[in-house]
Amino acid sequence: MSIADRFRSHEISNQPQPLIDYDSWASDPALRQAVAREGGAWGEASLAAFGPIAGGEAMRLGFEANQHLPVFKPFDARGERINAVTFHPAYHRLMQIGIEHGVSNFDYRHADTPGAGVVRAALAYLHMQPEQGHNCPLTMTHAAVPALRHQASLARDWLPRIIAPHYDGRDVPAQQKLGNTIGMGMTEKQGGTDVRANTTLAVPVGGAGPGEAYALVGHKFFFSAPMCDAFLVLAQAAGGLSCLLMPRFLPDGTRNHFRIERLKDKQGDRSNASSEVEFTGAIAWLIGEEGRGVANILEMVAMTRLDCLIGSAGIMRQALVQAIHHCRQRHVFGKRLIEQPLMSNVLADLALESEAAMVLALRVARAIDAGARDPQEAALARIATAIGKYHVCKRCPPMVTEAQECLGGPGYIEDSIMPRLYRQAPVNSIWEGSGNVQCLDMLRALRRDPATREALLAELQGVRGESPVLDAEVRRIEQSLRDEATLEVRARRIIERTALALQAVQLLRSGRSAVSGAFVASRLGGHWGQNLGTLEGDVPFQDVIDASFPSH
Repeated sequence: MSIADRFRSHEISNQPQPLIDYDSWASDPALRQAVAREGGAWGEASLAAFGPIAGGEAMRLGFEANQHLPVFKPFDARGERINAVTFHPAYHRLMQIGIEHGVSNFDYRHADTPGAGVVRAALAYLHMQPEQGHNCPLTMTHAAVPALRHQASLARDWLPRIIAPHYDGRDVPAQQKLGNTIGMGMTEKQGGTDVRANTTLAVPVGGAGPGEAYALVGHKFFFSAPMCDAFLVLAQAAGGLSCLLMPRFLPDGTRNHFRIERLKDKQGDRSNASSEVEFTGAIAWLIGEEGRGVANILEMVAMTRLDCLIGSAGIMRQALVQAIHHCRQRHVFGKRLIEQPLMSNVLADLALESEAAMVLALRVARAIDAGARDPQEAALARIATAIGKYHVCKRCPPMVTEAQECLGGPGYIEDSIMPRLYRQAPVNSIWEGSGNVQCLDMLRALRRDPATREALLAELQGVRGESPVLDAEVRRIEQSLRDEATLEVRARRIIERTALALQAVQLLRSGRSAVSGAFVASRLGGHWGQNLGTLEGDVPFQDVIDASFPSH
């Protein structure tokens, strides 16, 4: 016996292999069906090419980008303020992958093809599973396009680079790059969600009006992705709250006049930099008329809220596949974990929650995509975006916690992706309007535009007759909306039940009867407890699990 053998304490066994290299598109039959159902089948080649990257290279890069966080370097060696934030190469590679594969631009580069927004949403869903922090600037770059279209002079200069499939992370003027990224500076200390309380001033440098240059003086409490090439900023001009485009470099190549004060030390989203800044005469160009700031960013807000919904669905999917992958390998009490009755109940319930989130996200994406051509879809998008963001983002944290528990101790260790998913899970519910804001937006849409109520009810009734339980729920929702006097105080209950009904509609349309039947019975029929893993015993657990994430 060798010395090495003499001191060998144990052999490693019953420890699952990590899920790193897999095809996140090919292994998700529900996603493939949903993309086709919502009009994106023509983009399957792009999604199929991206699946192995999202489940392979991007998974490894995600760990690296979160081990080496952004570093703020305010000054160079000479003492010159440079406002630099440096990132690990893994972060830049993730940005490059996302932009080249269309996460920030696919729908704009295929604008003439119906369903382009659905394909783009599916790309984002895949890309947000391995690492979410860097998706913040991708989302903002994507969402900035509708706002910039309100100002033709800026759109002509900037949009070709914003929608180009090129990433350039160098600290140089935007015009020297083939592709640009866009950040945002909306939030101030005293206002938060109430952006009309902003105090940052915008003063004309010369002439006032659309497309003209203004000098900004003020502060932003959350200034996202400060190394982007330009930023959409809200500031008070003489005519009221206005939207402006502020580049990081001025046209003459010098740095614009703002100071990054610090980077935020965030719970999650840590691979990305969020900051506080002071504007000290920063030059920005007005988008549209003075006083139209909020109106000019409404389409942008719809896009960012959609990505909050997609992002939470992506986190939920990654938590699910990690849990199933672990439980297929781990043996306890003589059986694989996945074969244990209680664990199969938990995993099946997680699968229901994840698939319901995804199908609702893609349905909202189709409504937004088709809204330009179909008024009813536009009306549905106005209300369903708020409903979906509220519900899916709320469901994400408890689902991640339950999935983490499936892994036990290893799921609590940073070698696993699960702690990162846990930290990331709450952010989408907070960003772009917390839960109460989404409820109020739903009520505002119902009160201001009767078409939204009609579109919502038409969608809820789209599979009428297929499920008596769902039909009864839709009737209750319709009745609850008639009691105008107490709508606001009941808004959370209404939005939750409506979201569940919308999810049920999409699942029934999918034809995946094991999934839709279990979802309707549990979420709408009352055959469910207060926690995940409380499905009735007649649910075909293994069928639901295998249909969600087939063995590979």
